[in-house]
Amino acid sequence: MKKYLLAALILNGILSCMLAGHSSTVGTGTSGNAGITLIPYPRSIALTGENCKLNNGIRISTDEGASPEAMFAATELSFQLREQWGLTCSLSKNQKNAGIVLTCANVPSLPNEGYIIETTGKQVIIRANNATGLFYGVQTLLQLIRKTDNIVYAEGVVIRDWPDIPIRAVHYDTKHFQEKKEYVFAFIRTLATYKINMLVWEWEDKFAYRSHPEIAAPGAFSMAEMQEFTRYARKYHIQLVPLIQGLGHVSYILKHPENKHLREIPSNNWGFCPLKEGTYKLMADLINEAIEATPGSDYLHIGCDETYVLGEGIACGCSEMAEKEGKFALMETYVNKVASIVKNHNRKPMAWDGGYNPAEKMKPVKDLFTPGGFNNKLDEAALANGYPLYIYDPNPGIEHLFLPYFYRENASGKPVRPHLEESYAVLTKAVLSGKFTGMITTSWNCSGVHNQIWMLRYITAAAYSWNGKESSPEDLIRRFFLNYYGPRGRDIKEIYELLNKASYFYMNAFERKVWHWGEVGKTHLPDLPRDDMEFDPYWNTAYAGMIANSVKIIPEMERVLTLCEENVKAGVSNVYDFELFNGLAKLFRHTARTYLALSELEKSIEKAAGSHFDDSRATYNELTHAVSIIENNIAERNQVFAEIKTTWEKSQLPKGLSTPEKAYVHARDEQRNFANRRPDLSFMVCDEEALGLEEYLGSLLKYISAYKVKYVDTLP
Repeated sequence: MKKYLLAALILNGILSCMLAGHSSTVGTGTSGNAGITLIPYPRSIALTGENCKLNNGIRISTDEGASPEAMFAATELSFQLREQWGLTCSLSKNQKNAGIVLTCANVPSLPNEGYIIETTGKQVIIRANNATGLFYGVQTLLQLIRKTDNIVYAEGVVIRDWPDIPIRAVHYDTKHFQEKKEYVFAFIRTLATYKINMLVWEWEDKFAYRSHPEIAAPGAFSMAEMQEFTRYARKYHIQLVPLIQGLGHVSYILKHPENKHLREIPSNNWGFCPLKEGTYKLMADLINEAIEATPGSDYLHIGCDETYVLGEGIACGCSEMAEKEGKFALMETYVNKVASIVKNHNRKPMAWDGGYNPAEKMKPVKDLFTPGGFNNKLDEAALANGYPLYIYDPNPGIEHLFLPYFYRENASGKPVRPHLEESYAVLTKAVLSGKFTGMITTSWNCSGVHNQIWMLRYITAAAYSWNGKESSPEDLIRRFFLNYYGPRGRDIKEIYELLNKASYFYMNAFERKVWHWGEVGKTHLPDLPRDDMEFDPYWNTAYAGMIANSVKIIPEMERVLTLCEENVKAGVSNVYDFELFNGLAKLFRHTARTYLALSELEKSIEKAAGSHFDDSRATYNELTHAVSIIENNIAERNQVFAEIKTTWEKSQLPKGLSTPEKAYVHARDEQRNFANRRPDLSFMVCDEEALGLEEYLGSLLKYISAYKVKYVDTLP
């Protein structure tokens, strides 16, 4: 702490000199400057009033003898100025008359990854004491650039900045989807923009292990491709950390016949047996290859969460050991053996669970990096015994296809604190406590949310972990929509809010909640007519609540579609997001229209039954109308799904892809993930398909045909 205090005093003195003669407004870790949309918000920022015009042909200079990493920062700045603003740039090591200077010379002591930016009317200077600081200074500068009346300029500022927490990680969960190679590169660049420096990649079967080829899904990334991702990420000051799930979450391994013998419970593919030596032979194989695939990384994540079946194996002896010594003994056995394999490769092990816990007599290998923040006494004990901690960004939930950023319900359907407010409360407090070496924000993909829709979570977590004095969630959210989508965006928060709430409507429809939440009810079809138009009209009464909600949802989704179209026409950034939003709005609208179609279907059959004894031809015509209601709904479902599939496959390989060389092996597991209900993207509409409308239609057509012969064809 003394070193940080000294650095702060030195920098305050330097800035006082820098600011002499300038009019300024100084921010202190919050966005007091309404026009500034920087993310993360700097530790200190002063507006000088002297913008720096950036002309075509601008020269970017670096120090003599600049490292390759420092040169990359300059090259990246040049590339982005050309891509974003159309400016041609030249690189030089002569700082005289340079428009932008990147230097590590004559820089006062700054905390690691820190930087200083000074913008004058003639020049922008970025100072840092290492290449990482220069790179982060470049990312901030790029967010400061504006264009007015065809003049490109950098806003006049003096900034001093460094992170509050050393490791700022995003967990990238690809167990259910595999993004294309180009998407992964773009994702890495985006994370770097917001100063994320670790990508914990839970790749499961999306990496082609050579030692166990059965694990790899068709299309999985090769060793060479993973090494390429790792080197690319390193250029952007991100280390790529492989996450190899263990104990639980290993269905991707144990669903294959070759590995069934390693199950703790023979009929359950969820968990390894920690008492079988074969478990550690297999894990050693996977760890060896994961380390080879991620050269230069410091960590490897071993999973160990949600160990549902741990201690239940009878034949293997786990049940007996759990009874005698407790489940902690089984956990400790696995964690210590696997973490030791990791340490033998000079990597630092990370885990979701299995950390130091005297109450459970849990003492893992030294240096195991595990989450804290749940118990202050336990945190202090772990730190005192040499176990570093990271803070876990609270999981937003398992809502289907969208995240509860602004509105969230509990299992009883009652509103609770929205995700972004909870994330802010947890992360800022933890970061300022000084106890944590890192932060991890996760993207558990149980509910099928596209990775792009997690971006607001990633970026806000990046902001909170960089600056623990980050302003209120409301202000950060305002800056996010301006920063990420650009100044041409309009009412984008409204899109998020409407889709956020609509995802609950979608999740409550049909059988979707039954899958994960248990006995919560499901939707049935209206009664079919039988005999002489006997019919039981129960449907509109039974589902009155869903009908009312459907009526409300449809105009809201129409509003989303309108806003998406307007924003795309306006030329917003990250336009692909709006294609995804558009598809979700149509899907949620289709769910609502399906309920209304079923409502109209029952009314039509009821009307047909009412006219049977008076006008059998009218009955026949009304039944034919009922057929058209069903056919139109099925056609809409197919069209909506086809559009979503086309949109998602712009960034992803087809879900559940099989090739002539290898078939994809689909298996459900104990967690019963929504996204795993089907091997392909049809999990989104499988509840509509499970309604049985096609079979219902067939039965209705058969009834109509018989009705026509008996009652219509005999009419004079």
